[in-house]
Amino acid sequence: MSTLYQLETVVLLLIVVVTLVTLANRVLIPYPILLVLGGLTVSLLPWAPVVPLDPDLVFVIFLPPILWSAAYFTSLRDFVVNLRPIMLLAVGLVLATSAAVAVVARFIIPGMSWPVAFALGAIVSPPDAVAATAIARRLGLPHQLVTILEGESLVNDATALVIYRGAVAAAVSGGFAVGEILGQFVVAAAGGVAVGLVVGVVTRWALRVTTDSLAAIAITLLAPYAAWIVGERFHSSAVLACVVGGLYVRQSFSEVASPATRLQARAVWDLLVFVLNGLIFILIGLQLAAIRQAGLDAPWSTLLTHGAVVSATAIAVRLAWVPPAAGLSRLVSSARRTREPVPPWPALFILGWAGMRGIVSLAAALALPLATASGTPFPFRGEIIVLAFAVILSTLVVQGLTLSPLIRILELGEDVTLAHEETRARETAARAALARLDEVAAAPWARRDQVERMRAVYAQRLARSSPLLQSADPTAAAAQAGYRRLRHATLDAERQALVGLRDQGVISDEVLHRLEQELDVEAMGTGLGEVRMGRASYPRNRP
Repeated sequence: MSTLYQLETVVLLLIVVVTLVTLANRVLIPYPILLVLGGLTVSLLPWAPVVPLDPDLVFVIFLPPILWSAAYFTSLRDFVVNLRPIMLLAVGLVLATSAAVAVVARFIIPGMSWPVAFALGAIVSPPDAVAATAIARRLGLPHQLVTILEGESLVNDATALVIYRGAVAAAVSGGFAVGEILGQFVVAAAGGVAVGLVVGVVTRWALRVTTDSLAAIAITLLAPYAAWIVGERFHSSAVLACVVGGLYVRQSFSEVASPATRLQARAVWDLLVFVLNGLIFILIGLQLAAIRQAGLDAPWSTLLTHGAVVSATAIAVRLAWVPPAAGLSRLVSSARRTREPVPPWPALFILGWAGMRGIVSLAAALALPLATASGTPFPFRGEIIVLAFAVILSTLVVQGLTLSPLIRILELGEDVTLAHEETRARETAARAALARLDEVAAAPWARRDQVERMRAVYAQRLARSSPLLQSADPTAAAAQAGYRRLRHATLDAERQALVGLRDQGVISDEVLHRLEQELDVEAMGTGLGEVRMGRASYPRNRP
């Protein structure tokens, strides 16, 4: 395959991704699902091109920045608070699913050995970080559920990959030692955490000594790959290295990065993760064409039946695991029983149902060796790839499409925890600014008129945020919406005036871009970052 053809393929895939994502937003379907279905539809066409998916491409190119980004945008506080349920899912559930799928596969597939069966179980056991992040945040799930789902998806890949590597090594060599796999898991986990901390410390130092915003952003882009490569070199968990590194850097990024770096880095990372996610999900759908050309010993009817059974097993184990795990989490902690109410059964059901698999499962299946140590073909390799694809499709499409209706039926709406935290934070920040103004007002460089103007600005911010803390006030949300509408109108007037000056030749494009950036920052701070300017796009007068 020529380089030009590869470039054409990537460009074409990106065009399809942008088109399907736009369509998904209009029909209110999570875009990962529509991308998978789009790729699947294309792969069913007789002239469909075969787009091979290199497992190394997934593990080395796609996964590090996605894991780093997911960890970076995960609240460390919420992660620690929910650590027990996260670990029960990320470690306990992965082990249980791997074992259950291995037992079922050994029973329904004649001749499959235990190592091969456990390799299949490890492949289909971990819900995907990409799917969890891309779908959960778009469905209005309560904040705690989103935290648990995303936290689980950050750690479970490490558990599954250790089981996978041990099972594959046993299948290749002919030996199977459970104790050795457990030992590898402990060593890999500890090593991954250590590597992540080291990379995080080095990244923090590099960001602190760097004064150029573009160089700082480049450092953030290199850091996840450094964590992954070093983790692999030391035979530790590269997944945990990326996760720990992302969590560590996030805690200090506000201190070591300038405002320009933070704003630009957010835009760069949002685009990068969007492109990678889009390519991942459409590539999943396109793999059917490659799978159809693979040599398979079993007929398709048998494979489809086995795929349905394995998918049902993976889904059932998760549904059965979540309620007892929630009870166990409260049973071993009296403080948790006192501090937190019993989770409602709708929340537990949604947590059990939201177990979408994704690219890691498919990449692990495709990464299976072609032959064993004796030179014979790796047993059931083609069948395992088909079964992994079946589990990915059934969980992504069936569970992903039904999550939103289930949330509405179970009346499991989004909580207002983050909204209240944001309001309190805005008020605290405004009060801190007013207090600092009082401290510096007497300084010789502080002009009284400037101090008073700035004091008025923060007083207005305080007045806008404080009523939202009073939930009994029915006019607070309406007042906030009215303010956003007014600010939209004034920002739009400023923008049109600046564009007019540019068109008349009064100011240059450079001046326009500089002033327009200031307006954009203010629009984002007012909650208008996604609203186009123009009279026809005024936000409606609602919260």
